[in-house]
Amino acid sequence: MKKNQIILIVVAIAVAAAIFFLPKVVVNEKDKDNFAQNENAASVPEGHSEDDGHNHGGAEAGQADVHMAASPEQVMELTTARAKYNKAADSETRTRLASELAAAYAIVNKHDSAGYYYEIAANARPGEKSYKKAGDAYFEAFSFATTQERANELGAKARGMYEQVLKNNPTDLDAKTNVAMTYIATTNPMQGITLLREVISADPNNQKALFNLGILSVQSRQFDKAEERFRKLIAVNPEHVEGTFYLGVSLAETGKDEEAKAVLNKVKTMSSDPALLTSVDEYLAQLN
Repeated sequence: MKKNQIILIVVAIAVAAAIFFLPKVVVNEKDKDNFAQNENAASVPEGHSEDDGHNHGGAEAGQADVHMAASPEQVMELTTARAKYNKAADSETRTRLASELAAAYAIVNKHDSAGYYYEIAANARPGEKSYKKAGDAYFEAFSFATTQERANELGAKARGMYEQVLKNNPTDLDAKTNVAMTYIATTNPMQGITLLREVISADPNNQKALFNLGILSVQSRQFDKAEERFRKLIAVNPEHVEGTFYLGVSLAETGKDEEAKAVLNKVKTMSSDPALLTSVDEYLAQLN
């Protein structure tokens, strides 16, 4: 393969990661703050950064306003929720307010902090739904991690919450798929692939599992397998933009140039995302 084609593959994978994880903010592993000055240190869940959502980006972001992506109303809601939580005198009130504070953090896309407070609420009142909220928040934070260490930390937190979900409901395939993706980022990626295959076995039309297995095939340059996964995905959901793009990529890499052109041109009618369209145009240029 030509050097510029290899570069396109790297660009394509980056686009897929951006699309799949729906990035909103970047969580910096060095962002630490005293989220509650009088909080008992023993109550901080192991592995959490003790970050209350302040100073995301820190010095590396040029001391930029951490709430610049949030509206004034959202900032006020978060400030109010945090103040109410810190002033709560009894554990029952704090548990209730922990969920409210977590939701306020989630709105401003501070997902590690949202996970932390959802975890407090879930541990106080265990239940499938409460653990799922915590797991989902930690998974969002995991998807924004900028270092392997941070990804490992947040991935482990997400798995811990999802394991509680799966104990109560082993058929929750969304939780199982997310667990799989946290393993992909570790030194044991095969465990994640095995879980994705289990999801497909239980639900052959599971779009998230099909997409991720396809992406993993692209990353390992098994384009014939990737083509199979993305064809199946598009059969299930013809409007799946990312799946259509990667079907085109897979077809191009297996020498099916004319079909690849048709599929990639279709992507241009499905999305207005500039990064995606740039990748499409670059691939088409290689094929013409």
